[in-house]
Amino acid sequence: MTVTRKRVDEHIEVVTVDAPPVNALTVAGWFDLADAVRAAGADPGVHVVVLRAEGRGFNAGVDIKEIQASSGYEALVGANRGCYAAFGAVYDCAVPVIAAVHGHCLGGGIGLVGNADVVVASDDASFGVPEVERGALGAATHLARLVPPHLMRTLYFTARTVTAAELQGFGSVYRVVPGSELDEAALDVARSIAAKDTRVIRAAKEALNGIDPQDVHRSYRFEQGFTFELNLLGASDEARQSFLDEKGS
Repeated sequence: MTVTRKRVDEHIEVVTVDAPPVNALTVAGWFDLADAVRAAGADPGVHVVVLRAEGRGFNAGVDIKEIQASSGYEALVGANRGCYAAFGAVYDCAVPVIAAVHGHCLGGGIGLVGNADVVVASDDASFGVPEVERGALGAATHLARLVPPHLMRTLYFTARTVTAAELQGFGSVYRVVPGSELDEAALDVARSIAAKDTRVIRAAKEALNGIDPQDVHRSYRFEQGFTFELNLLGASDEARQSFLDEKGS
């Protein structure tokens, strides 16, 4: 299965993504991830969720091959709705979500991490939004939660990445550890949260979302509208196909 759930300790739920080779999720994969996170938060026995991945990196965004292989816009609409559902599930999860990031965290991965409550990363982790090179827009909403405004714009326009160490300097990554210690570092934070009264923590999560200065749902949906325009103009299809051709797919 692409997305699995496992109870670790008494009150910690670990959601793992495993979609070789790079954890680029299909439409179904995004919805499965949304369902897993949502279900974990709805379980009264869960006090905190850890979101992690197997393989070469945390997340490489949407499965471009699936979109290119689809006639019309069905796969594109599905991918956008799936990302919206997964990002929203993380943000709206009734309990804190800790993202444990290794390797690449790109596009949709930024949407997940930007909406998480705590980010722990391995020292090989890199973060970026290459959307402009794929003929799309999106996740600037979530990148803006990780870096200052002007850096966000620079990263967005250039499609460059930043390291976990750089994000730690901005305070958006809580800890940076060797890859072999990543899972334990995430669980260490999770255990600290799980030990608190879950009634208070759940209220705190809802309260923090309620005072958030940015409406992430509306903001991200606004971005997606431009992606659809670019697809209607043909720019997105050309960019995606160029990317696949360069990769030899």
